[in-house]
Amino acid sequence: MTTDTAEPARATVLVTGASRGLGAAMVKAFAARGYHVIAAMRRPSEAALAAGTRVVPLDVDDPRSIEALATSLAGEPVDILVNNAAIRGDTGGLSTLDPEDFLAVMRVNALAPLLLARALHANLKAGRLKKIIHISSRAGSLAEGTLDDDEGDYAYRCSKAALNMAGVKLAQDFRRDGITVLALHPGWVKTDMGGAEAPLDTKDSVAGLITRIEEAGPADSGRFLRFDGRPIAW
Repeated sequence: MTTDTAEPARATVLVTGASRGLGAAMVKAFAARGYHVIAAMRRPSEAALAAGTRVVPLDVDDPRSIEALATSLAGEPVDILVNNAAIRGDTGGLSTLDPEDFLAVMRVNALAPLLLARALHANLKAGRLKKIIHISSRAGSLAEGTLDDDEGDYAYRCSKAALNMAGVKLAQDFRRDGITVLALHPGWVKTDMGGAEAPLDTKDSVAGLITRIEEAGPADSGRFLRFDGRPIAW
């Protein structure tokens, strides 16, 4: 005799850059909400994350590592991909801009999310929720990025602007597969990258981000939002 009382399968979320900061906080929060969490990071042996979290190696700066991750997950549905891994790069302005530093930031922040979306396309199509989330930044907005911020982080700003365009293109390309693509600004958060002077606690940012992720549907694909739901001008 069979019954229909079995619990539905938990949604699977994969978070990159999960070893610390915003990524680690998101992993913990997703796990607390009952998600099956895959935490991707460069050095899994150093992970100290929520119990039951699956830790996998991933160096987003290395296309071979991205392909290896896809191979290890072949046939597994992924409901949500959170492209969180990012680096800041030089902040000294034009006078200290270094070509190799600039290209490294672009590879990690803009190119890697595209390669991950391609590598995990089949996994996302097999998932129930079908969402790609880019953790972007208001610093990448041409309209708003320098209104109250004059730091000289050329590479970071350019990389996030490129990531936003990548999200718009992916939203167009993946619409036929029912995959929602969303760019989210986490706010200025107290992390290693944000610094101790940042006004926003990590917990509050993550709570808002996850709410936006859970609420997002096909009609939201291609949008750019703050963690609190307010839209950001491109």
